[in-house]
Amino acid sequence: MPIDPTPYRLAAPAALDLADRPTRVAPLADDKADYKKRLKKRIKRMRELQDLLYADDRWSLLVIFQAMDAAGKDGCIKAVMSGVNPQGCQVTSFKHPSAEELDHDFLWRTTRALPERGRIGIFNRSYYEEVLVVRVHRRILESQRVPPTLRDNGDVWAERFTSIRDHEAHLARNGTRIVKIFLHLSPEEQRQRFLARLDDPTKNWKFSAGDLTERGHWAAYQAAYAEAIGATAAEHAPWYCIPADDKETGRLLVAEALVRELSALPLAYPPASESPERLAELRAQLVAEAS
Repeated sequence: MPIDPTPYRLAAPAALDLADRPTRVAPLADDKADYKKRLKKRIKRMRELQDLLYADDRWSLLVIFQAMDAAGKDGCIKAVMSGVNPQGCQVTSFKHPSAEELDHDFLWRTTRALPERGRIGIFNRSYYEEVLVVRVHRRILESQRVPPTLRDNGDVWAERFTSIRDHEAHLARNGTRIVKIFLHLSPEEQRQRFLARLDDPTKNWKFSAGDLTERGHWAAYQAAYAEAIGATAAEHAPWYCIPADDKETGRLLVAEALVRELSALPLAYPPASESPERLAELRAQLVAEAS
């Protein structure tokens, strides 16, 4: 069966209700062996495209992962990016901002981690946290030292959406292709995954009481995600709202989406530094050494 991420791609601003978006779809693989085969094929193609991206040295790819807790961001990044050259790929995870980061605008810390030309950068969470968790927990905004006249003007979220759109448009104009992945998880699947973490001693470390506290804000997070995705979707920085209840299906969709986005870039190997005639001469010289 074909793997088509197009139905989950959002590339223009629009009102969005995540309740209308599926968290589970029909499996894209017949069994575990078929899943591994299909994923391996896409990883191989991504590795080829990464080599071309590096050689071309004009473009970069920024992949942003956002999701609720237990949606599988870490596992998806590990599975999908397992075959790429680590020298051409960097993963950055963003936690609570430091004191230094709080002394700058909300885009500063992620801007420092942007991928250079020829490389793939992966953000595990990103500047979108500033219109997600900060919106759900207003006290965080109050601790960010934003002048009160700017913070309390009633337009702070719309203004941050504008800043994000302008930022992404600027990056796109300068050769960074942005792909944003939202792993769309259902509350019941999250509950089951939390229980699995509690029941497995080797996974207890992944769970904290704060996870349940955040789960209590589910509706607020869904509304914040919906508005953020709908306000910042663009052709140069599309969102993929990936059904994430089935990890294997989600990973296949993400892998195919990244292959397609990379394939759409006008990549080319640079010309040789020597003429064909000169290369032939040099080759003949190397062959002659054997005799």
